[in-house]
Amino acid sequence: MGSVFSATSVLKNKKKANDRPFPYHHELELEISTLTNRGVGLGRVSLPEDAGSSWVVMVPFTLPGERVRARVFRNHKNYSEADLVSVLTPSPHRVEARCALFGTCGGCQYQHLAYAEQLLWKQRQVEELLLHMAGITHPVAPVIGSPREFGYRSKITPHFKVGKAGIGFLRQGTRFDIVDVPQCDIATPEINAKLTEVRATTEARLAAGEFKRDATLLLRHALEGVVTEYDAVITEQVGDLKLRFLARDFFQNNPFILPAFTGYVREQAAASGAHCLVDAYCGSGLFALSAASAFERVAGVEISETSIAFARQNAAANHITNASFLAGDASAIFAGLEFPPADTAVIIDPPRKGCDEAFLQQLFAFGPRAVVYVSCDPATQMRDLRHFLAAGYALTAVQPFDLFPQTRHLECVITLVRAENT
Repeated sequence: MGSVFSATSVLKNKKKANDRPFPYHHELELEISTLTNRGVGLGRVSLPEDAGSSWVVMVPFTLPGERVRARVFRNHKNYSEADLVSVLTPSPHRVEARCALFGTCGGCQYQHLAYAEQLLWKQRQVEELLLHMAGITHPVAPVIGSPREFGYRSKITPHFKVGKAGIGFLRQGTRFDIVDVPQCDIATPEINAKLTEVRATTEARLAAGEFKRDATLLLRHALEGVVTEYDAVITEQVGDLKLRFLARDFFQNNPFILPAFTGYVREQAAASGAHCLVDAYCGSGLFALSAASAFERVAGVEISETSIAFARQNAAANHITNASFLAGDASAIFAGLEFPPADTAVIIDPPRKGCDEAFLQQLFAFGPRAVVYVSCDPATQMRDLRHFLAAGYALTAVQPFDLFPQTRHLECVITLVRAENT
């Protein structure tokens, strides 16, 4: 069967290429056996000079079971990277990508894979991370999918470079090249409508020489409409809650799945039997306030005083009286809390890099009854899980959520309970 997909070779500086085991731009055929947790197809080929061994080749935009032709552009110590030249035998789960820039723009990795299969592979990848990063086998619940497969993203940040054409996102396989993106299929229709206007205005300002350096734009879809100012105060609705915060602040970018997502976190924390709740990375109060109805007392902790001010305003505006918020010092997150640890559940939603050692030491010293760990990077989450297990916590549930359809990204919620309480 002929080519059904082709990606453009990028980066590829021949002068810097290591030619072992393959010379630069060597073409080969191979079968893809699996997907990595970065959404890249992985296959193996035999090396003639080393009989009986196989060599790993990574090929983006390929699917398990496919036979493909690929062009090598980089050799590493124990694997090679290659561009997809053509798909010779396509997977039955391959679909036509909706976006014409798929394979060029680096934003999506899975538009060529049927959505039901995306969810199955993400579940499998969490299972593999549990085994390889945490060293345990544990059931992983089926991934809870997004109500919207496209048109779900409520925030985008297009980039541009002064003196170069294009306003958009990073080119696949590069760190600096920008692909011009007139519209983004995973962004909400409202954002795409506003993007046309923002692009025209920005291009005019670039032509007039108003920008002296490269910059990043912001488009955020909220109750007020699509906001483009970083310091604008916006309102997001999650179920019955209305939460205000600065447009530049972190907030989950798929509002359509948030009621189910926050509801699950609340249920897991409450199921521990704790009567008190601490949200240790509370931001403007998303998890603390959405879970407040299930607890007698709730405390949100955050090192950003601006976020704490919004959290307090949000509690008052939503008539939630059992939640308090304090700006904590990074070296003393739990200082001043009067909750009895044995009757307290803690929600944590750290940055992508996961929990640092100082935070974990404070958390374990506090010793809560249960911890509900929310993560946008299951790899760092499973790395941290090893510390929880060593500190006497038992893993009781693993539930992935697909907040980011068509991409390799997902959120994962794990529940940990002190061993004596299981």
